[in-house]
Amino acid sequence: MNSLPTFTALGSGPTVLMLHGIGGGHLAFAPQVETLAGAGYRAIAWDMPGYGRSAPIEPYTFKGLAQSCVDLIDALQCESVVLVGHSMGGMVAQEVVARRPDKVSRLVLAGTSAAFGKRTDGRSAEAWAQQFIAQRTAPLDAGKSMAEVAQVLVPQMTGPGALPEGLRLAEHCMGGVPAATYRRALECLVTFDRQQQLADIRVPTLLIGGEFDRVAAPAVMKQMGEAIPRARYAELKGIGHLMNLEAPDDFDGLLLGFLAEPAPAPHADLH
Repeated sequence: MNSLPTFTALGSGPTVLMLHGIGGGHLAFAPQVETLAGAGYRAIAWDMPGYGRSAPIEPYTFKGLAQSCVDLIDALQCESVVLVGHSMGGMVAQEVVARRPDKVSRLVLAGTSAAFGKRTDGRSAEAWAQQFIAQRTAPLDAGKSMAEVAQVLVPQMTGPGALPEGLRLAEHCMGGVPAATYRRALECLVTFDRQQQLADIRVPTLLIGGEFDRVAAPAVMKQMGEAIPRARYAELKGIGHLMNLEAPDDFDGLLLGFLAEPAPAPHADLH
């Protein structure tokens, strides 16, 4: 039995659980935790297994990460949560919804995709996936620290409109990721494929893309949105992959607007 992931919590009200990306940690959602708590929500941001003080899991798979997330939801003693996932965290969120749809009342997917290392036509992109891992781990293989990797990668992932303070926080988060966890997460990342399950997502879903996101391109996110029955897509102009830190006010505005919408009546055709 794995121990529960560690997390930060602020505020009281309906629970919003935030899942960070591969270069993140609970601090990657610091602006959102503050905003949500101030708006009457219980804001929770976890450290994914292997990040922060959360124990790593073995094997490091999306199945295991999703189970860790479900265990945390149960420990928070709430029937369901609003799940907010960024990048790899968005993939974990999709995995949780696919396995335990009863645990999620609303879904926010930011800068993520429904598959990694797979083409939309179903053909494998195995060579591309291996090249991706090799490119991301090469600096570590050359003896660079995660902090040095972050200084190079973060500016490459952001847009021209990014808030400088947000980029500093992004670098701080990525610099603190254990190199061993980063390697395991990369290997896990390229196994993800939930393209066929998008149509089964029955909860209200907001997709947030960044105009300059080269990791999860806006076109890919729009395509995802079209496949999810109750989804809508919003795009942040001038912003890249780390949207919630690059433009926290705009991101939080979209999030709060979505959370404030009345819950839709159940569709007769959704069962």
